[in-house]
Amino acid sequence: MNMNAIDRCWRSNPYWRKNRQKLALCSIGFVGKMTNNIGRNLVHYQVTDPTDDPLTPRPGTLRYGATMIKPKVWITFQKDMHIVLNKPLLISSYTAIDGRGATVHITGNACLMVSRATNVIIHGLIIHHCKAQAAGRVMGPGSKIVSLGHVDGDAIRLVSASKIWIDHNTLYRCEDGLIDVTRGSTDITISNNWLRDQDKVILLGHDDDYIWDRNMKVTLVYNHFGPNCNQRMPRIRYGYAHVANNLYQGWTQYAIGGSMNPSVKSEANLFMASKSKQIIWSTGKVENAKWNFHSVRDVFENGASFAQIGAGRGGVKPHYNALQRFPVVDAKWLRSLTSSSGALRCSPRSRC
Repeated sequence: MNMNAIDRCWRSNPYWRKNRQKLALCSIGFVGKMTNNIGRNLVHYQVTDPTDDPLTPRPGTLRYGATMIKPKVWITFQKDMHIVLNKPLLISSYTAIDGRGATVHITGNACLMVSRATNVIIHGLIIHHCKAQAAGRVMGPGSKIVSLGHVDGDAIRLVSASKIWIDHNTLYRCEDGLIDVTRGSTDITISNNWLRDQDKVILLGHDDDYIWDRNMKVTLVYNHFGPNCNQRMPRIRYGYAHVANNLYQGWTQYAIGGSMNPSVKSEANLFMASKSKQIIWSTGKVENAKWNFHSVRDVFENGASFAQIGAGRGGVKPHYNALQRFPVVDAKWLRSLTSSSGALRCSPRSRC
């Protein structure tokens, strides 16, 4: 815990339940600190009902808390529950979904979506078996009915979103991917998650024609990938990703991939190869003057191999400000550092 800058900030306090909002000050990476999610006018909302009505959500349900309350809300859960979503759950700006202290499974149709929203925390959930959803209407942010087109079966999908923190979730076995960051989304931190049993894991960048993703900035830190992951950890287009202190428990096709001249700094990760040895995959014309895929202080086991792309030594720096910066730990400690990745099992009385 002492090596994990996020967990050290709040897990060392046995009385964390009395000040759940301290979590908002513990984020690192491009998301910065989540100070806009706390303070004056914060509504404390508890989920007591696991049912889901996409158009007329009832008080006590997760959808009601995520769409009907403003200006900002901190959502917790009364007890363990399994929520089966009938349609995608749109999350409003200035919303924190805090699953600590309960075992919360979310499954169903398309699962969680953050669209044109900002300042969102998704923490401590187990999201799995999400399925694609046909076009339809759902309750959206601001208590407004929204018409959605076809939605892929992702666990968490970000669309034109900013300042989003996805931390300590367990994600697996979804129809499409686990996390998509698309259509100009930026200032994202994905941390302490356990992502397993999945073909396509994390997509950063909408498609090769969506040039607005060139401003995308994402931090991936303290995550555990595997077992049974195939590709996209992450796959990035145009933008920049700082991939630091993650553990890769094998991959079938590749671990990190890209197209359209992105930049990736892979720093102090542990890559444990299984069937495939090659970590990097690229598509399209690789322009060495524009691409930057660099490995710094990574550890490679079982024959894992990182093909560096681009000019310069050490890759493009993330240029974090004081609220984003964090120490990158020596990769030899990653088995221990990521041992509590995923949704935490918190003691009913004290520690998490």
